[in-house]
Amino acid sequence: MSVCSATIAVDLERALAKLYRMGNMNRRFPLCKILLGLLTFGMAVSSTAAVQLTKEQGDRLERKIDEIAKNASMDPVRSKKTAMPELEVNSYLNFNLKDKIPRGLANPQISIVGDSQLAGRVFVDMDEFKRHRSSGGMIDPLNYISGRVPVTARGALRTQDGKGRFQLGAAEILGVPLPKPLLQELVTFFSRTPENPNGFDIDAPVNLPAKIREVLVNRGEAVVVQ
Repeated sequence: MSVCSATIAVDLERALAKLYRMGNMNRRFPLCKILLGLLTFGMAVSSTAAVQLTKEQGDRLERKIDEIAKNASMDPVRSKKTAMPELEVNSYLNFNLKDKIPRGLANPQISIVGDSQLAGRVFVDMDEFKRHRSSGGMIDPLNYISGRVPVTARGALRTQDGKGRFQLGAAEILGVPLPKPLLQELVTFFSRTPENPNGFDIDAPVNLPAKIREVLVNRGEAVVVQ
């Protein structure tokens, strides 16, 4: 969806996307909500893991997001497709949005699998999370996890006619299956804001911003269609 595809993904609302409110920064980048809701909680290891991420690649995507926003302000909106390669997305998350990622999350990585499928991974500081939650008791598996641990997830991003929904397939923490209610608890905690105290709902449909009609998830890239 990316805990930002689904983060990383998700990333592209949390993933996309939809997950985090990008605040004042988002006046220029209304698509950030899609990237980090698309990309929601980072979600299996991306093929870009062995590829060098660069600030230049992140800046390239930032310029594309500016152009998408500019096109959305036109009347009428020009029919346009914008490709967002996986390398640019991961570079953007790790350089351009590095200081905007919620405290307790680190190293988000998205894999754009294709055929609407997204996957990703993010490292979660479980101690930060547990400091602000009530224990679920001895049977709560999250009570026995501490430190910074990888959370992975995968699923499908379905979009049409300006609306989108992320359908979670599976999630894991430290390689162990993570039940959806516990994943939702993590997503809620890290995505809530004063304006949205309930955080991001994994199952909730979203209205795509910037006059985006759909997002095509191809192998290695997402294509934004206005």
